[in-house]
Parts: sequence; C-alpha cells; structure tokens
Amino acid sequence: MTAGSGDAVEQVHAPRDDDVHALYEHAPCGYLSTTADGTIIKVNQTLLDWTGHQRADLVGGRRFVELLTAGGRIFHETHYSPMLRMQRTAREIALDIVRPDGSRLPVLVNSVVDRSADGEEVIRSAIFDATERRAYERELVREKERAERSERRATVLAATLQRTLIPPAPPTIPGLDIAAAYRPAGRGDEIGGDFYDVFQVAPDDWAVVLGDVQGKGVAAAVVTALLRYSTRAAAVEHRLPSDVLRILNTVLLRDDTERLCTAVVVRLRSVGSRWTMTLACAGHPLPLLGRAREPAVAVGRPGPLLGFFEEVEFADVEITVRSGDALVLYTDGVSEARRGDAWFGEQRISDALATYGSSATALADGLLHEVLDFEQQHPRDDIGLVAIRVP
Repeated sequence: MTAGSGDAVEQVHAPRDDDVHALYEHAPCGYLSTTADGTIIKVNQTLLDWTGHQRADLVGGRRFVELLTAGGRIFHETHYSPMLRMQRTAREIALDIVRPDGSRLPVLVNSVVDRSADGEEVIRSAIFDATERRAYERELVREKERAERSERRATVLAATLQRTLIPPAPPTIPGLDIAAAYRPAGRGDEIGGDFYDVFQVAPDDWAVVLGDVQGKGVAAAVVTALLRYSTRAAAVEHRLPSDVLRILNTVLLRDDTERLCTAVVVRLRSVGSRWTMTLACAGHPLPLLGRAREPAVAVGRPGPLLGFFEEVEFADVEITVRSGDALVLYTDGVSEARRGDAWFGEQRISDALATYGSSATALADGLLHEVLDFEQQHPRDDIGLVAIRVP
C-alpha cells in the first residue's frame, strides 16, 4: 500500500504461528482444554508454572477434577459439570488446585463448551490465580467477625450499663401498687436516655422520678447516672419536688455537658389509709390521673427544661388520691410515638388507663405493648413508664 509523499506507510502483518504459540503458553492466565469427560488434552505453561505440575503428567492421562481438593471435586460434580452441560458455560467458579507438594492454589475458572476441528466437544477454560483475592476475602471475613464480636460486646456492655441506670423492678410500697416499663429505641439494644427511680426517703414517704436525657449512648448514660443519684441525694434534703428539680438543674448547668433533660418528680406520702402525691414537672409530659367512671386528666403544671436556664421556677401540685385511682408517668417516647403521620397521643394513654387500670403492672405492660404495636415493634424514641395505683 502506498500513500502520498511524506505519509508514513504502515505494514500490517498477520501474527506468526510462533507468536500465537508464545501468547498462549505465557498468557497472564492459565489455559486448559479437556474432552467432554474432563480429560486434559492441552495446558499452557503459565498454569504449569503456577501449579508445579509437569505437562507430561497432565496431558492425556488425568482429568481436571483430579487436580482439585476433596471439596472442589464435590462442587465440580454437583455444580460445575451440570452447569456446563445445561448452559454450556460457567463463570467465576472458585476452586482450589492441589499442587504436587500438597499446597493449594486458589483459582477462578471460566469455562465454555466448544468443538474441536474434528467436531468433538471440548471444554476450554481460562484459569485465574485468586491467591490475593482469596486472602482479601478472608480478611474481610475476619474483619466482619471482629466487628460482630465488638458489636456483641458493645451490646452486653450497653445492657449491663442500662441495668445500673434502670432498676429491674420498683420496690414494694405497702398500700400502693407500683410498676414500671422501659424499652430503648430501635432494636432495644442501645443505651437509652430515659431513666426512672423509686426509693424510700422516710417511713411512709417515697419519691418517684422519671426523666429523659437528650441523646443516646454512653455519653447520655453518664448524665443519666449523674441525675439519678443526684435525685436521691436531693430528695433526702428537700421535701418538695420543685426543690429537687432546681438542684438537678444546677447539677446539669455545672456539669461539663450540653445535654438537656426533662423530668417529673413525685413525692408519695401516706397518712393513715390516705395517700397524697406532690409532683413537679420540668419540660416533661404531664402525668395522667385516671379515676373510676371519670375521664383521665393531666395533673401538674408545665415547667422549663433542666440544664437550659440559670433561673428556673417549678410548680408543686398536690393530689389526694382515692382507692382505685391510677397515675401514669410517661416520657415523650409514648405520647410522640408515630406511625406514618399519626401520633400515639394523650387520648390513647387515657384509653389505656381505662383498659388496663386494674393493676399497675397491667397498666405499664399494656401501655408499652400498645406503643410498640403502634410503632410496629421499632420505636423511634426510648419508652419510659411508671404506673402508680391505689388498691
């Protein structure tokens, strides 16, 4: 072919037979050809170098399946061979070839069923060294196992820490029926910010606190523990729930945290056969009081959040409760539970008071069950409940 003056002339030659042979023998992957029954009829030098086998030991005398591990032979007969027969191709089959010294070469095999020049079926395979890939996969598995172990340890730690913040059950109070329920958000295995406590201050004098610390995890749990034990100390020194809340507000402001908190504190006192409840709220949903044949009503007065303002005022409200009355304290994980655009709301809590008000345990467990059902067993926020009933 000629071109104009000054143009380069490119000569295109067909590849020589020895070039094709060299390309086959020293390709960057192994090549293997077998008969339909798997007898090896051709193999390139690359695969021989990788495996350490001699050409004379393989060609014409051995089947491909004989080079595999015991597990690989089973996979070959149950998956690889049937796939070739049905689809006439197989791709990225992971196998191990056994070397003469017993070591293994991880490989990926791509195979097709073809026909030779004389019309016989031939299986042609390209074999890729998967040593680094297999090592990478094993490392991924190890990392996954380490992550799962770490997650299990974190779950156990969270559960252990949560048990130190949430009493296993309220104490027995003579003349009162009291129960509590708690469920962290999500799957229930994280450390939540809700907490409650019930403890005796003096004879016939008890304190109940239900709070909600902003956030989740260990950092929130540290603040939760601080507030829980500060509440106990403050209740011994101060009679009114409002004074206890003021102390908690000061504790939060002086602590090195920016977390806010809502809380409700109730003081329970018995005089003879009668009980009085004095309560104060700090940014917390107001408790609901249920009485026989009467609609439930919210009791208490709203107050500011804890840990936000220097100067705070909380209002104490005293209630004389009668036989059969029930009071339920709850966090916003109950009232603000959502399903689509619907909120659980205060009315459903009032309905639960009428439905489950026969005992404190039935009320706490029944209300928790309804909230979880409402959120399809996956609550968006922590759920904290304390139910108090006069038998």
